[in-house]
Amino acid sequence: MPKLTQSKPKVLISDALSDAAVQIFRDRGIEVDFQPGLGKDKEALAAIIGNYDGLAIRSATKVTGKLLAQATRLKVVGRAGIGVDNVDVPAATAKGVIVMNTPFGNSITTAEHAIALMFALARQIPAADASTQAGKWEKNRFMGVELTAKTLGVVGCGNIGAVVADRAIGLKLKVVAYDPFLTPERAVEIGVEKVELDELLARADIITLHVPLTDKTRNILSEENLAKTKRGVRIVNCARGGLVDEAALRAALDSGHVAGAALDVFVTEPATENPLFGHPNVICTPHLGASTAEAQENVALQVAEQMADYLLSGAITNAINFPSISAEEAPRLKPFVALCEKLGSFLGQLTEAPIKGIRITYEGAVAGMNTRALTSAAVTGVLRPILQEVNMVSAPVIARDRGIVIDEIKREGGASDYESVVRITVDAEDMPRDAAGTVFNDGKPRVIEIRGIGIDAPFAPLMLYVRNHDKPGFVGSFGSVLGDAGVNLATFALGREAEGGNAIAFVAVDAEVSPEVLKAIETIPQVKRVRLVRF
Repeated sequence: MPKLTQSKPKVLISDALSDAAVQIFRDRGIEVDFQPGLGKDKEALAAIIGNYDGLAIRSATKVTGKLLAQATRLKVVGRAGIGVDNVDVPAATAKGVIVMNTPFGNSITTAEHAIALMFALARQIPAADASTQAGKWEKNRFMGVELTAKTLGVVGCGNIGAVVADRAIGLKLKVVAYDPFLTPERAVEIGVEKVELDELLARADIITLHVPLTDKTRNILSEENLAKTKRGVRIVNCARGGLVDEAALRAALDSGHVAGAALDVFVTEPATENPLFGHPNVICTPHLGASTAEAQENVALQVAEQMADYLLSGAITNAINFPSISAEEAPRLKPFVALCEKLGSFLGQLTEAPIKGIRITYEGAVAGMNTRALTSAAVTGVLRPILQEVNMVSAPVIARDRGIVIDEIKREGGASDYESVVRITVDAEDMPRDAAGTVFNDGKPRVIEIRGIGIDAPFAPLMLYVRNHDKPGFVGSFGSVLGDAGVNLATFALGREAEGGNAIAFVAVDAEVSPEVLKAIETIPQVKRVRLVRF
């Protein structure tokens, strides 16, 4: 954690924030330089960024590694809004700069925009408006459909998706939801029917998307999945560009299989051209999901309060790249934070079924630490493979909203051969998954157990996790497949239950492993399953 300045902190606001947000800084004794147009001028911003302890932004300012290199005093970047695509978070982390956002300030506004687009699609309002204002009176041309009694498919039923579902239920729609993290109990609580994606595609009259863009959600409405929808379906996307295959959607609109689509987000933004533009059954808005006076005011006030708290007292709220811990605790906790997040990420990448609970057990010396931050790190790791925008502060709230039970167990009376052990169990609907780790004297986290099998493996950016039978020939065959593919091994750790029984390998590699190579590994007779995991 960076040391707080002893002089009066100074904050630069380089995008448009409300006067009330500026006043919050001043009232808290922080000097403010309000230049709302500066974010668009990279050179001018870089020339003065070294004078500030804090930088408050929206989406126009790009906080790049190059800019951060000039930010010699900078301690915190505050993003008024949820998305931090315009911030190089790894570069900020390496420089010790806290990156904060306001993850819940835009929820109502974005949900209402999705509902508005549903109505616009159902009644062809934009086209009817343009026709009428052009002096035409084409009453028979614009035959709409009612929303009442239709089935709305909500893909992603987190904070925003749940608000959309609530509003839709009030409009007398039937709501079905697909969300791997939505528990049956939470589904009942918010009044939706939890279904798998294929069932949602087959049943929904309208599909609305409310998931982040990740490797698992990219093109979730692909050509293949669009073909699974019922004829006449309508598509709404107010979440992220890239969730819909735009070319495939255009083809489905041209064929009449999709009756209409309303999009607020696009693969390339600003979207000056797009395959969907010009289609008579498409409605487009320029990323207006968060564009209401109330939402903009809320996120501006929140980011000002958060930044002021950090600069004056060291309190951290809604940090993307650091948990909520004090400056005194940071040196001791930091390696265990990394351990918990990596263990959680490992298990999260292995888990595709809905998650019911996450149990974190602290054994030995670590049980006496501030484990709240460690638990937040573990939950963040588990959830991030699906919800990339989750952070160590919002993770417990997101888990609670999805009905995921978080259990924390402390055992200070020893941890076998290690001074401290952290054990994480992810209880999913198909099966539990568990792993344990520790921090050695060098401060580096290591995996010491997976599925009850002892192992000793350091973490690396790219690793192969292999479940296999403990039979001769595995290591040679495995190495040959990777060697033939030109993939170099960095570390190689093995463990087994007993001779000839279940075994695992946790292997660090120096380069990406293609799907074809993964399939080749799975053809090795001793191999049961292989997964590429990223840290």
